[in-house]
Amino acid sequence: MHFIPFNKPFIAGNELAYIKQSVDSGKISGDGLFTKKCHDFFAKRYGFGNALLTTSCTDALEMAAILVDVKPGDEVIMPSYTFVSSANAFVLRGAKVILADSRLDHPGIDEDKLEALITPRAKVIVVVHYAGVACNMDKIMALANKHNLIVVEDAAQCIDSFYTGADGVSKPLGSIGHLAAFSFHETKNVISGEGGMLVVNDNRFLGRAEIIREKGTNRSQFFRGEIDKYEWVDIGSSYLPTDIVAAFLYAQLENMDAIQTRRKAIWHRYMQTLLPLQVQGKIKLPYIPEYATNNGHIFYVLCADMDTRTGLIDYMKHNSVYAAFHYVSLHKSQFFMANNTVPNLPECDKYSDCLLRLPLFYDLTDEEIERVCDLVMGYYQGV
Repeated sequence: MHFIPFNKPFIAGNELAYIKQSVDSGKISGDGLFTKKCHDFFAKRYGFGNALLTTSCTDALEMAAILVDVKPGDEVIMPSYTFVSSANAFVLRGAKVILADSRLDHPGIDEDKLEALITPRAKVIVVVHYAGVACNMDKIMALANKHNLIVVEDAAQCIDSFYTGADGVSKPLGSIGHLAAFSFHETKNVISGEGGMLVVNDNRFLGRAEIIREKGTNRSQFFRGEIDKYEWVDIGSSYLPTDIVAAFLYAQLENMDAIQTRRKAIWHRYMQTLLPLQVQGKIKLPYIPEYATNNGHIFYVLCADMDTRTGLIDYMKHNSVYAAFHYVSLHKSQFFMANNTVPNLPECDKYSDCLLRLPLFYDLTDEEIERVCDLVMGYYQGV
């Protein structure tokens, strides 16, 4: 019986050819031929006219924290159920993170509990669209506008996901907040091994974003011929990915439709097959609000408690299938508890204790999906 991993990086086919083309071009540092091709792709497909590839989503978030001028004492509101990068980017600038609970029906931030967390020191709301499923951005943007706050979309998992607002307009996630950060880590839908992207939706941040990304220099303006020399003009760091990384990513982007079609087919196969367990009250399956789309990034089940989840993980591993839980909520992390009063966030605790992700990757076969489902069904028949 062969082993089914949780994730397997998908290779589209042209990655090595494009890497060779980049190398042969004689420019493999940042903002080369394939970086421009990637930027053009995102502009044409999603309207991300002000997109900048970065070395990671973490770096894109760090750029966002610098751009919004977060200072010591500023408060940044974000979900507790998220990856540590969402918080670290702002903590590094001296901010205090204010952690919010998840929704009852979805791991995303509970939009209705946000306003109670806003104080005069609040500066930013970080929205994490868990599993590529949109938060209610109408509510969040209205709240931000009311209190003069900046919204940063942590769109790490969100490529090719959309939100339909009350106006009936469908918008890609990452295009709604003032800034957005994407990930192309090998576990994501389209990948470059490590990699990310900052999307600037508020033009007041665009010029400075280029400078911060180029080590605090106005180098981009110099290469466009706008100035006769470049120099240190602001704080910054080296956030540009090599063009070799961009070449790999571009091969993936060319296959976006095929990747998305297969991943969503796998997601729906899981949903249809495991639905009887939800009907029986043994598990809960993902919920997609009517304003959101599903991009096939994560398929998860919610077990009744941690012991049941641990038993299911062990049972599947014993049968050569690797399933994985997800985040330890930030409010229960060692670092946060050592430096803050721990809030009561029961829904975050539920997702930390009970959520289990099933294998989902392009090359997962129908037979393997059936085997995974049979194991989940079989486990619950025995408990």
